[in-house]
Amino acid sequence: MPREPSTPGLAGPRNAMSNNSSSTLTITDNRTQREYEIRILDGDVIRAMDLRQIKVRDEDFGMMAYDPGFTNTAFTTSRITDVKGSKGILEYRGYPIEQLAEQATFLEVASLILNGELPTREELDQFVHDVTFHTYVHENVTTILQGFRYDAHAMGMMISTVAALSTFYPEAKEVDDPENRRIQITRLLAKMPTLAAFAYRHHKGLPYVYPENGLSYTANFLNMLFRIGGREYKPNPVLERALDVLFILHADHEQNCSTTAMRVIGSSRVDPFSALAGAMAALYGPLHGGANEAVLRMLTEIGTRDNIPDFMDSVRRGERRLMGFGHRVYKAYDPRASIIKRTAEEVFEVTGRNPLLDIALELEQIALQEEYFIQRNLYPNVDFYSGLIYQAMGFPVELFPVLFAIPRTVGWLAQWEEMVVDREQKIARPRQVFMGHPRRDYVPIDSR
Repeated sequence: MPREPSTPGLAGPRNAMSNNSSSTLTITDNRTQREYEIRILDGDVIRAMDLRQIKVRDEDFGMMAYDPGFTNTAFTTSRITDVKGSKGILEYRGYPIEQLAEQATFLEVASLILNGELPTREELDQFVHDVTFHTYVHENVTTILQGFRYDAHAMGMMISTVAALSTFYPEAKEVDDPENRRIQITRLLAKMPTLAAFAYRHHKGLPYVYPENGLSYTANFLNMLFRIGGREYKPNPVLERALDVLFILHADHEQNCSTTAMRVIGSSRVDPFSALAGAMAALYGPLHGGANEAVLRMLTEIGTRDNIPDFMDSVRRGERRLMGFGHRVYKAYDPRASIIKRTAEEVFEVTGRNPLLDIALELEQIALQEEYFIQRNLYPNVDFYSGLIYQAMGFPVELFPVLFAIPRTVGWLAQWEEMVVDREQKIARPRQVFMGHPRRDYVPIDSR
């Protein structure tokens, strides 16, 4: 089995949030003229619970912070992924995404994310072996898939089958057992491509292709998707590598919507299969994992370069959104976007140039040069070119969020395990600001 992560324990998070005794924040409550000293922790952070001491009356609940969408709330510490949005930097365990995408394989990066350090050759070989050993799914899973309509969305099928896996592995509930956790992590990482390929083949009405464990992680996935009959399937090495790069770029991205869902659900101590199904449901939304599909639909709607001026005018008027531009965290060029752009050029040399690429390039040029878009930090993000690559490789649009979910599984699981072993973490239970009716008496139905 892979090594236990080097990050767990507390040690970990407590050191990351250690007190700086010389740093405090003085808050004056103008309602009472009282002053409060709030400790500032490393990283310009205060503990939300320290605000609770601010009260008008002793019996009051105390001060809370109201933060819709968690735009300025840190609910965890982490050692996995660092995003410096203002500088366009993304690092896994301290390693720049550019170096990993250029030099590493996806499973090498997966081992890094899960274990905290780049694996040795021996460790990587063992990790690849363990993942390969678990690629098959129980035959009853195919029975579950047969229950879906032929036109069922692949993501809906994936969410259902991943959740169902928890019933095949009831021991997964023992989340405090480190060895058991690692077995389930390996199973999920191994089985996701198999489930995705089976969902695709069901949609196409084709017989399932079972894993060929002599192939690489991405080659095996392409084989299960596209092989016809008994003929040997050999993916083009450029396309195999392109998919590996895309998987690396999507492996983790700090505390986004789906990762937060994974941590929140996992905080109830549910098994990782159930938690991951919830994370996938969060990813399913068009504002998250469905964004590259939205980009492709936008480019198709524009149709030709001649229609770009009218479309961009409608964006400036606020009538339409420029999909694939801007990011909640990045206020500079998304570092993943430049890597994907280079990868797209390599893919198109094999598959032929996607006619939508010219529209995409011109949209990017306008956004990078025009003050309207620069002021709004509307730089291309990871979703802008990824859909073009997926389409060129033969993936249907409905499979795009699944292609996001497969590599993000490793990030979700690493974040989940980090949460499980963090002794500061409790079951997630945010507060609310109640704005409804004050107490009132029930009125019988005949008197209403």
